Amino acid sequence: MAMNDADYMLPCGRDVETVWDRLTTVDAGAADEHDLSCPHCAATRDSLCALRSAVDELAAETVEPPSDLVGRIMSAVRADSRRRDMLPLPSQAPNEARISAQAIASVLRFAADTVEGVRARRCKVRQSGSPDSIEVELSIAVSYRGLAAGAYDLVRERVANAVAARIGVRLSRLDIVVADVFDA
Repeated sequence: MAMNDADYMLPCGRDVETVWDRLTTVDAGAADEHDLSCPHCAATRDSLCALRSAVDELAAETVEPPSDLVGRIMSAVRADSRRRDMLPLPSQAPNEARISAQAIASVLRFAADTVEGVRARRCKVRQSGSPDSIEVELSIAVSYRGLAAGAYDLVRERVANAVAARIGVRLSRLDIVVADVFDA
């Protein structure tokens, strides 16, 4: 465990890295007098043991990636190339404010993801005829087991609320497209 000694010096004069290096020695019963008598080293050792235990537990845990991980990564990669699409926000001249369509899409996908049984997929955002309103096409995946009645209305409501509260514009049109069905 490499640390900058100057930033992790204990009041007793030992650094945290030395305490870390001596954990195995102390656990094996070969502690020196300082290890046995120093309250600072004992407190640090207790914290480091808890940290080591947590790290060991996490390292031993088997983690399965979500089934749609590749799709979500690819959506983010494709979306990154669209950051140049900027939409104006209501603002006073000469201080024009603009926001990327990607940023809006991220907010709206997050809002849709909060609905149980729904996973947001692709989100296209474009300015409508009015400078203070947008049109959105949102594709979603739905769980055929976990989709609750009224979920589409809830997606519509949460997306509309996110547009108003988080972006500060009006939603003039929202098209929801069911693009996929998943098992969950």
